[in-house]
Amino acid sequence: MIVGVAPGRPATTVAAVRDGALVFSRQLPAAAGPPFGGLAKLAGGLGARAVCVALDLEDAELAPVAAIRVGGPCPEVLAPHPAHPGGATTIVRGGHSLTGRPLAPLDVDAVRRFAGSCGLSDFAVTATGSPVLADHELAVAEIVAAEVPGARITLSYEFGRAGLREREEDAMLNAGLGPAAVRVAREVGQALEGLPPYFARTGHGLVSAHYFRRYPLICRFGATASLARGLAVLGGESEEGAARAFGAALGQPVAEVERIVQARGRAELDRVLRDARDEALTRVVSAGAAPGSASIASLTVNPLSYLPHGLYRVRASAGGATP
Repeated sequence: MIVGVAPGRPATTVAAVRDGALVFSRQLPAAAGPPFGGLAKLAGGLGARAVCVALDLEDAELAPVAAIRVGGPCPEVLAPHPAHPGGATTIVRGGHSLTGRPLAPLDVDAVRRFAGSCGLSDFAVTATGSPVLADHELAVAEIVAAEVPGARITLSYEFGRAGLREREEDAMLNAGLGPAAVRVAREVGQALEGLPPYFARTGHGLVSAHYFRRYPLICRFGATASLARGLAVLGGESEEGAARAFGAALGQPVAEVERIVQARGRAELDRVLRDARDEALTRVVSAGAAPGSASIASLTVNPLSYLPHGLYRVRASAGGATP
């Protein structure tokens, strides 16, 4: 039995699902207490093996973010601009071209000064060329972690987009959502008293609480996606809370990897494809899939036009089953 949960006001809707079929749905009354109150008793009584939560983070309060861009100088209009007015930004020397060529040595002293003086603990790091070579983003993360113990650090290369500003926007938003995701995951974990929680992704699939805390951006519209999935099965006349909860319970752990790689010849391309597959399988286990169930769902590779020969965009998606 899988239990889907759609938090709402004034009541939270739960749906019990077995083998992809809705067994029943009900609302937990507001008198039950906090949004997730009463879940442990209900799920335990059903013998549930997992609880899947459908929520949107669109209205979550964003935390102030310290944004570090590694690259060359730029006009103010093109500089990083975190959404929260209490955020801070800097641009430091460094980065790589899309062929992996160093543009400049990383200015480690500038990174250290900024991290130690900004007064923030949620960081977004974006380096030029990091989808191909993430060395400077990883180096910045090490410096920040040393200067700000307990810092939450988002690295833009993990979101895969080729464009600097697109990756930077994703990284800053992910970092800003981090504290809200930590709070929600803690509330759900405490309410479930040991049952494993999962969170619905935007699009399709689920992720573990650990993955949700680290990459909340991929769950930003989890409730919206769950509603669409639930209505597609139950029909358009279904109550929205029940459809959201049911749609969440239909999901399975999913993880995706997107990279830009440089490969000179078929042998090198085969090697980077193996690396992408391995990373996707590792990620889906981190996202909550039972290790023996993890498998590659899709693997695509496309040459990048208008760029030097041998550059490819690789996308790998892996899925699995809840334990």
